[in-house]
Amino acid sequence: MGEVRETRLKVGIGFLEREIAVLARPGGSPGLFWLGGYRSDMSGSKAKAIDRYATAIGLACTRFDYSGHGRSGGEFDLGTISRWLDEARAVFATTTGPQIVIGSSMGGWLALLLARAERLVAAKSRIAGMILIAPAVDMTKTLMWDNMTKAQRDQLVTKGVFERPPPRPGDDVLPITKRLIDDGEIHLFGSRLIETGCPVHILQGMEDEEVPYRHATALLERLASDDVVLTLVKDGDHRLSRPEDLERLQAALTAMIGEIGAG
Repeated sequence: MGEVRETRLKVGIGFLEREIAVLARPGGSPGLFWLGGYRSDMSGSKAKAIDRYATAIGLACTRFDYSGHGRSGGEFDLGTISRWLDEARAVFATTTGPQIVIGSSMGGWLALLLARAERLVAAKSRIAGMILIAPAVDMTKTLMWDNMTKAQRDQLVTKGVFERPPPRPGDDVLPITKRLIDDGEIHLFGSRLIETGCPVHILQGMEDEEVPYRHATALLERLASDDVVLTLVKDGDHRLSRPEDLERLQAALTAMIGEIGAG
């Protein structure tokens, strides 16, 4: 099994250029491709668990930080769904062969957007399977804007940013920019059906206060043409990073690899 390599990938041109930090471990197929959440990075417990899993069974694994996150360059306040999706597509293009895309929270939304983009440009998408952890689909509207008070929306509009209180004690304040909300509008799936062209497994905590579990059950209905499994964790929170949660994630990966085949 090859050693993990950190590389730098430039995305964008001119003043939009930013340098993206990528951790890639060579290995067999299908590769594992990680998409993290809002304000998270590739050194989180779930991302590391996926890399350990890939190492143990000899699969390739790719992780990266969005601009403004972790080891990557760029300013967080400039971040938008369009910007982070472009980065996800650029890093995905560095992989080869079929990939299982694992998206956590915002990464779940980006995973579905990536799948749609890949299906538009390729006769056969390399996304062979998808695991979504508390997927925050359409989060800029349904989980952010729609949940703000009038005073909070006014602050967002007038100041360009709203600093949402931390969801859990010890967490950082979550800055939400008007740029992020406005850009998110062009990526909303809304009530439309979503086609990934691959099997999907959703892991969702029922004690999740950031992405309520009914958000996942509603998504399930929109993935009508795909083979979808939904696992509800009764006592699970948004992070789903306890040892037992990581075991569920690894079990989901094992089942999906068995379903799509390894090569």
